[in-house]
Formats: sequence, C-alpha cells, structure tokens
Amino acid sequence: MKPDDQSDSPNEVLAWGLVALCRAGFEKELAAEMDGFARSLGMDGFVRAKENTGFAVFESHEGVPLADLLPHCDWQSLVFARSLTPWLARVGDLPETDRATPIAEAVAGAGQRFSTVLLEHPDSDAGRPLSGFCRRFAEPLVKRLSARGAIRSSRRNLPELHVLFTDAATAWIGASAPGQAAPWPMGIARLRMPHEAGSRSTLKLAEAILGLLTEHERTVAMRAGMRAVDLGAAPGGWTWQLAYRGLRVTAVDNGPMAPSVMATEMVEHLRADGFTWRPPRPVDWLVCDMVEQPSRVASLVADWIGSGRARHAIFNLKLPMKRRLEAVEQCRVLIHKRLASVGDYDLRIKHLYHDREEVTAYLTLVR
Repeated sequence: MKPDDQSDSPNEVLAWGLVALCRAGFEKELAAEMDGFARSLGMDGFVRAKENTGFAVFESHEGVPLADLLPHCDWQSLVFARSLTPWLARVGDLPETDRATPIAEAVAGAGQRFSTVLLEHPDSDAGRPLSGFCRRFAEPLVKRLSARGAIRSSRRNLPELHVLFTDAATAWIGASAPGQAAPWPMGIARLRMPHEAGSRSTLKLAEAILGLLTEHERTVAMRAGMRAVDLGAAPGGWTWQLAYRGLRVTAVDNGPMAPSVMATEMVEHLRADGFTWRPPRPVDWLVCDMVEQPSRVASLVADWIGSGRARHAIFNLKLPMKRRLEAVEQCRVLIHKRLASVGDYDLRIKHLYHDREEVTAYLTLVR
C-alpha cells in the first residue's frame, strides 16, 4: 500500500517493541524497568541491552497496535529512560551511499504518517561520533520522506517520527505522541552554567524545574515572592536557582555559602543540621541535595510534605553503585507509607542528564 493511499492513523499500524535511551552505564536498570513496563502493557518478549551502549530495546514476540502503546510512552514513564518510544521497524546494513532510501521504505511500510522527524543517537562513546552525521542526514531524509507522503508537517496532531541510529549502519524507526518526547533532543538538557550560582549542582535543579514540572506548574507553583527552604544548601547552587526565580530562600547548612549567592539579597543562611531543623511556619518549596542514604532523604522529604511544612519538594537521591533500581523502589515505598493516609500525592522520579549516581524527584500532595 502506498502512503498516499493510507489514512493518517490506520488501525493496522503495529509496533514490535520499545526502544529507549539512557546514560551510558545504566543499561541494566533501564532494561529491568523496560521489561516490567512492557509486561504491564501486555507485551510478551525480551530485552536486549549491552553495557555502556546508552540504549536498550524490548523486542515483542508479536506486533502490538501502535495506538495502544503511544498514550503510555511518555519520556517520564521510566526513571532511567531519556527517551521511550515504540519501534515500528529496524533497518540494518544501511549502505553508506544511500541510507535514506531503505529508511524511507521502512517508514512507508510501517503504514503511519508523521508530523516531524527527530534523528537520534546514543550518548555513549560509540554513539557520540554519530552526532555530526545525524545533523547532515536530517535534510535529505526529510526530503525523501516528504516525497513519499510520510511526513505531513501541517498536521501537528500526528505522531513524531524518531530515527535512532545505534551505529552508522543500523536505524530503529520509532514514534511518539505529540508532546510526550523529552523537551530536549534525546533527553539531553544542555544548559548554560551561570557563574553566579557558585556550584555546577545548580544545573541539576534547573533541569529538574524545566523537565519535571509542567509549564503551568512552573508558572503557578513557583512564583516570585514564594518562600523556600534549601536543606544542605552550601555552597548554594540550588539556592541560587530559587533566588534567581524570585523566591526567598532559607539556606540551611553548617558550611559557608558562596558570596555571589548571598549577594542576591534573597537568601537567609542558617548554620544548622538539615535533618533536624524545622521552619517556624510552612513554606511553599523544599529542595534538598544532601549527600546521605537515599532512604533517609526520602523519609525526611515525605515527612515535610506529609506534615504540611512544605507544599512542593524537589530532591536528589544518591544511589548505591549496585542495586540502583531497588534503592529507588525502596524510596517509593517509604514515601507511600508516609503519605498514603494524608491524601493523594504526585511523585515523579527521573535520572536527569546532569545527574550522575543519583536521581532527582518532585513530590507534592494533590489538592
């Protein structure tokens, strides 16, 4: 069937699994998440993942309707995934002289039209050299796809096409629903380091605010004039991010704060223990980047939210070198035990680009 004979969303479009990107070295955790996620959606198959490749693939034993998968494959669905897409085809042995034709044929054969094309590669030692190729290849591929009627740029309600090159000769054809892909290409937030912030850790909170919160939440829940507490604040990278957005911050840490952070005149520095100090009155935000056991930090933050000391929280969980996923799930359980009797809550956990051996979480009660 030719693309021009197809409807924009034919019922027979099938996906043959899931493909996801991650930080190199976290393939094991991503694979475990993908396996459980796929099976929760009724997919029977297996995961392929190799260490330090920066991606993992779930291969289904049979095709699954794309329409059934797309609503669930938001990039935030899995903690360790920078992207998560159903894949419709795998194209191997691509010739150096003409990669566009076999990819265009595979896209046309999948039977789905798209609004736009995203070319991707893993963020790994083997994948990074593909960056320049993807930039150069984007234009000729779009032209070839448009000529075949597979791209309808005027139809913004159509899925986005993902072409993931895992090496120069192999491409995975994937799809994402509008607005469900990461806000940055391949989930990599390349943010400018503000020299006034005092610490590169400021980029973790900046990415969390942009990636974990919706635009509406950033506008309504993080307004200038609100009050915040930063536990374990020194030297002030996270405090600066809040002050920069107009929040008045109580920075709690026995260590010194960077002069540039205190120069904002939005910060009160208290030399105290972040685990024992409590505010005299409730605040709007709690942030915490203390180096401590993840279960201890999770319990502390859950208590602040559950007791009403703070309305919203963003915090980091430092993970052990082994059993990372188990540590994250343990923290989920601790938070649920503390908040289940209080009311509904929203917990989002993500391994962000600026995280290393840690994940970042957002927690709030649902009013």
